[in-house]
Amino acid sequence: MNILLLGLSHKTAPISVREQLHFSDEHLVESLKQFGAMPAVEEAFLLSTCNRTEICARVQDAELSAKELRTHLGDCRGVPLSSFEACLYTYQDAEAVRHLFRVASSLDSLIVGEAQILGQVKAAFQAAKESGVLGPVLHQVLERAFTVAKRVRTETRISENAVSISYAAVELSRKIFGDLADKTVMLIGAGEMAELAARHLLSNGVKSLLVCNRTFNRAVELAEGLGGDAIRFEHLQERMAQADIVISSTAAGKVIVNKDEVQRVIRQRKNKPMFFIDIALPRDIDAAVNEIDHVFLYDIDDLENVIETNIKERQREAVRAEEIVQSEVAKFLAWFDARDVTPTIVALREKFEHIRRAEVERFVNRNGKMSEADIQAIEQLTTSLLNKFLHAPLVSLKQQGSSDGSTAYAQTIRQLFQLDR
Repeated sequence: MNILLLGLSHKTAPISVREQLHFSDEHLVESLKQFGAMPAVEEAFLLSTCNRTEICARVQDAELSAKELRTHLGDCRGVPLSSFEACLYTYQDAEAVRHLFRVASSLDSLIVGEAQILGQVKAAFQAAKESGVLGPVLHQVLERAFTVAKRVRTETRISENAVSISYAAVELSRKIFGDLADKTVMLIGAGEMAELAARHLLSNGVKSLLVCNRTFNRAVELAEGLGGDAIRFEHLQERMAQADIVISSTAAGKVIVNKDEVQRVIRQRKNKPMFFIDIALPRDIDAAVNEIDHVFLYDIDDLENVIETNIKERQREAVRAEEIVQSEVAKFLAWFDARDVTPTIVALREKFEHIRRAEVERFVNRNGKMSEADIQAIEQLTTSLLNKFLHAPLVSLKQQGSSDGSTAYAQTIRQLFQLDR
């Protein structure tokens, strides 16, 4: 097979090394052409993201090519091999295919189950096609990798559980309110995590956003960026009743929302539920708020507990995903092995068909003028005999096509029946 994959990732290399070996999108096609121009390389594919750089190639000599690819990888980025060689991993043939399937399915990602990597693999696939260095075997590997990724997403729940603070906020909001389409979010403070949570809530259908910050200009800036309304900090209490979801992340260092205030707000709302997410440290919201009926309060520890539970759930789903990967690797290997016997099957049938036609023609010529019906009968008889004679060897060849010895078996058949003469 001679499929070789070598690279480094967040598991083997620090960011200081990964950034040196990163290939930007605009340079990907040209870099691939350079890899493809190497004498030993028949096909090539290059994937480069913030978390990994990997070159996959179909080569003539795996051992020799591995050394050349390592050196060329460094040369392309102007980095000496000695500075990153210890971070490299190498996979060959079935293990290389398995690794690509796992990468596309996000099983090798920093966050297992994240969706971004599949888009990155597809973009790299397109670049490889544009470069002209993606041959039939790696093309098949990548097409099947996309199939594997789709199966993993549809047949497991690996992507359904939030594993970040921002996504956990969305997940919990849905559990409390169900549909978010008519809900209003209020940000107290303009911290990065709160902003990210607000973005995710807005992308999941939340109707409107209020931004309250001690520095009003910052509130205006963030509100404009998110399509919301800015609120002066002194108007926080009077406007809080409008919010269904409140995310607080100030640097106040003390409680800024207490139980009595929230009780007044919930009366104003006529007991419509409210969800408070406190991601400040020290906390912004009095823990006693959670004692109020129709009010739900989660702090950083609560969110991290949700995330930890969800990570464990993803790990359980990953076991099922690995089984899918393994079954698809087996299918690919069967496809690849069948490539060895298919030309032999075609050649064997063509040779015997050529003999049959020649013999029928000789018989017809030797026996003078024959009716069309007689010639047709002879054609049918000889074709039927040929099919019966070839049935057993062709079935055997197809069965051998999915075994380890398929190449040797096909070669024996070619020699036995002199198919290459």
